[in-house]
Amino acid sequence: MRRKVALVLLALAVCCAALSPLLRWYAFPRLARVPAHHYQATVMVARDATLLDYATMRARRVPEVTIVQTLRGDVEAAERIGRDTGRDVVVWDALSHVQGPDGEMVSRIPERYVFDPHTQEPVHAEEEAVDGEPVRRRGLEFKWPFLTEKRDYAYFDAQTRVATPIHYRGTRDFRGIEVYYFEQTIPWTRVEFPRTLPVEGLTAEAVEATGTTRWYTSVRRFWVEPLTGAPVYGEETHREELRGGTLLAGRDRVTAFSGHVKMREDYVRHTVDAVAGQRLLVLLLSSHLPWGLAVGAGALLVLALRAEARGVDPGGRREWPRRGRPDSAVP
Repeated sequence: MRRKVALVLLALAVCCAALSPLLRWYAFPRLARVPAHHYQATVMVARDATLLDYATMRARRVPEVTIVQTLRGDVEAAERIGRDTGRDVVVWDALSHVQGPDGEMVSRIPERYVFDPHTQEPVHAEEEAVDGEPVRRRGLEFKWPFLTEKRDYAYFDAQTRVATPIHYRGTRDFRGIEVYYFEQTIPWTRVEFPRTLPVEGLTAEAVEATGTTRWYTSVRRFWVEPLTGAPVYGEETHREELRGGTLLAGRDRVTAFSGHVKMREDYVRHTVDAVAGQRLLVLLLSSHLPWGLAVGAGALLVLALRAEARGVDPGGRREWPRRGRPDSAVP
């Protein structure tokens, strides 16, 4: 009986030892992934900002500028691009919609972002675009990979259409959650005019024909929960200028937008609550269950060896059952 118990325990130990790396290195990358149908809306606000009045071409102070950013998964496009590229992909249609204090549109920039659902690395496809123009992304955008590391990453900027380093600046506590703080600085760079402008009938081509150019600089900050790779908070010090050309009537430059953009408080609370629930699942798959199985395998192996040892006497012979031992038999 003890030998049978030892064999069962040994089999369970081998099973647990095999499942531990399998769960961590095979199942986790396939289970921890962004769903193809993901939808997310975030509202950010810049209070006491500077905004260009296109009617007078003069900058004015406004109480509030609102940026609404939506991310919508396109399941059909993901399946189609996945077949074409031979990769498992997620397709996000993103829209950054900026509106002034009167609710009128200031600018809107759509994007199509194709990426790996686990690593968040871009997957290049013909449909990859920013504001209707094809791009070839490099680096992350919107989200970090699962199990984010304490290092710098390349982060794609939709205004400049290029990726530059976003630097890891340390570990912090954000409302009870341990997060990694990242910061990216975009120096003054000439960028394209949005295709959709706030003045009806005015096009980017018409503005560019006047010789006026658009320039942009930003300091972007993210607080990222490292297990899920999801930013729980973000803010940006954003400045835009129009420079030169006949549109400015002899002026060298005029501020088009300047403000400190922050996530609105209700969206911060919602994001923190959502990430807090997701991080437990990632922790189970990436750490708790694999390590638990490894420790369980060791414990079962010890029990199997003890059960086997109790069935062997010091001379190396197996014990006889108590009933029917030779020294108690009647001659």
